[in-house]
Formats: sequence, structure tokens, C-alpha cells
Amino acid sequence: MTHSSNSVVFQTLGTSSGKQIGVMTLNMEQALNAINLEMVQSMLAQLMRWQDDDAIAMVMLDGAGEKAFCAGGDVRAIYHASVATPGELTQQATEFFEQEYRLDHLIDTYAKPILVWGAGIVMGGGLGLMMGASHRVVTEGSRIAMPEVTIGLYPDVGGSYFLNRMPGKVGLFLGLTAYNMNAADAKFVGIANHYILDDDKQPLLDSLACLNWGDDTEVNHNLLTHELNRTGADASVGFSKGRLETYKNDIDVLMSGSLNEIMARVEELNLNDSWLKRPIETMLSGSPISLQLIYRQAHLGIDLSLAEVFRFELGLSVNCCALGDFSEGVRALLIDKDRNPQWKFNRVADVPVSLIEQMLSSPWSLASHPLAQLEEPVL
Repeated sequence: MTHSSNSVVFQTLGTSSGKQIGVMTLNMEQALNAINLEMVQSMLAQLMRWQDDDAIAMVMLDGAGEKAFCAGGDVRAIYHASVATPGELTQQATEFFEQEYRLDHLIDTYAKPILVWGAGIVMGGGLGLMMGASHRVVTEGSRIAMPEVTIGLYPDVGGSYFLNRMPGKVGLFLGLTAYNMNAADAKFVGIANHYILDDDKQPLLDSLACLNWGDDTEVNHNLLTHELNRTGADASVGFSKGRLETYKNDIDVLMSGSLNEIMARVEELNLNDSWLKRPIETMLSGSPISLQLIYRQAHLGIDLSLAEVFRFELGLSVNCCALGDFSEGVRALLIDKDRNPQWKFNRVADVPVSLIEQMLSSPWSLASHPLAQLEEPVL
């Protein structure tokens, strides 16, 4: 059975056990499956229906075409609203980020297994969809990044939670540099927990249709884990270390100390023929406000619950749209496409501490917060 909102296709696959697999396909191939508000709302509603449907044993998320699972959020509507009312919180920004974070949180707290097929480009909002899933697959073609520093934002969609749980200073490095990870990198930092070849996707689906799915979600989780391990066994034999694991100690040194110390260190690097050339150039051309926010984000630690993280991020995200470099970053990259953003400040050291403090403070009290009712998972 298939139905869709055009931009997202929902279908259910029958299995020999009588249970069904719910498949959710992002269907905006020309836009690299970037998600807009309508897509977020339809996915949220469908996941809630499937959660209450005893016939559905597991859910799979994938993207149309071969280029991308999801290249992020379609932020043009937020841009136009922010430009129209500079310095003000907009309904468009609040509504989009609130709904997106609700969807990410639902995926993270979902009882049934969720498999994300993270092939091709997985960036920004796509990583938000992927990180909460119980089963996160990457392939030989996966390219994963949090490139928000290039548009005046910061790694949101739960980045304040998962980046701080990565080895050493790697999470800070990923946020500051928008480094493009491959499958090995993604497994090393915990973004992915399975590696399967692109060509094995259809055989995997055929196998999943033959499993003995039941009503016990824990048993179903284990069934899926076992099948993913079996399907990926041959692919994993020749799996080599990625750069993040190979150079972790160098990354820890590079990213140590204050932000001013880090900036001075990277500016002195000789990047000729270095794997660091592109990520460091991206960092040095990124928004100084974003660099400050990402550094502060990396010092939140791991004490915040996921619901607390999303409440924090909603405030920071709408503040980025109202007070930060977001509008200019989106203009330069997505609207005029001149790739020449004129940031509010030239250097990290020029950004007033008072502005960063203002952006980090929530526009709402806890009682009036749009995400006040997000519930923690029952463990």
C-alpha cells in the first residue's frame, strides 16, 4: 500500500509473518531531499499513526534517487520571513524548528525499530532524522556533515547532544569545520551503527520481508540488528579506518584551549596537500558568530537530556535567524548563490560577548516554551 504527500511517499510492505514494514521515502530528489515544513508535518503524523498500529513491526526512512538521503532543511521560507522583519523572532522560524525538533525527538524515543538508510548526502536536518533512529546504516557512498557554520547557524537537530558524546574533541572539530565524513568516520563517531553496500539495499528489504516479526518490540529490534549484521558482514571485512580515527590525537591538539587559541593555531597551519585544507578553509570562511556559538555549544557537556537539548536549540535557532548571520549566510549560499557572505563581524575576536549571551538565552520561559511538553523516553 502506497500513499504520499508527493514530497514524502509512505508505503507499507507485507511480510511473511503477517506484520508490515512502514517505509517513508523523502521524495524531493531535485532538492537532494531537503525537508520543508510540510514534509516534517506529514512525517510526524505518519510516524505517530504507525506507532499506534499493531500491524507495523518496524519503520524505514530513505531518500529518493541515488545522490542523497537528505541534504538538510529547506530554509528559504525562514530566510524570507527573517529578511522582512530583521531583528525579530518570526513565526516561520519558530514553527519550522519546533516541528523539526518534535520529529527528531519522536524518532529518538520511538519504541519500534527505525532503520535509516543514510546513503549519499546526509547533512544538517538529514542528520537530525538519522541520529535518533535505532538502526543507522551508511554505505560506501555516504557523505555526512554538519555544515551550519557556512550559513550562520550551528549544528542543531540535537547536535548539542550527540556532538558532545563523540570521542575527544572530534565533535567540536566537526561543528567548526563542516568536515565531510565517510562511512568509516560516521561509524567511529557513533553516527552510524551499520555499514552495508548500496547494492545490498534491495536484498536487505527482501530479507526483512521474510523475518518472523512479532508484537515484542525488543525482539523486533534484535531481529533487525541481526539481519543488518548479516547483510553487512562481507562489506565490513575490508573496512578501513577513517581520517577522524586516524588523526584523532591531532584533532584533539588542534581543538584544545580557548576559541581564540584554536583560531590562531589553525591560521598558522600549512595546508598544502593536507586533508585538513578544505575543512580549515571552510572554518576560516564561516560565520564568526557561528564559530562562537559552536564553541559554546561544545562546552554544554553531557548533562542535558535530549528534551532539554531541543528546548535549548529552539531558542538558539530562532535567535540565529533574528540576531545572527543566518539571513546573510542563506542569501550567499542559497538565494543569490554568490558564495560571498558579508558577515556581521570579520573575526571571532570581534564578536561581542553580550551578543552571544543574548543569543544563548531563551526567548521563552520554561512554562511558555513551545517544546515544554516534550517527554523523556521511558527506559
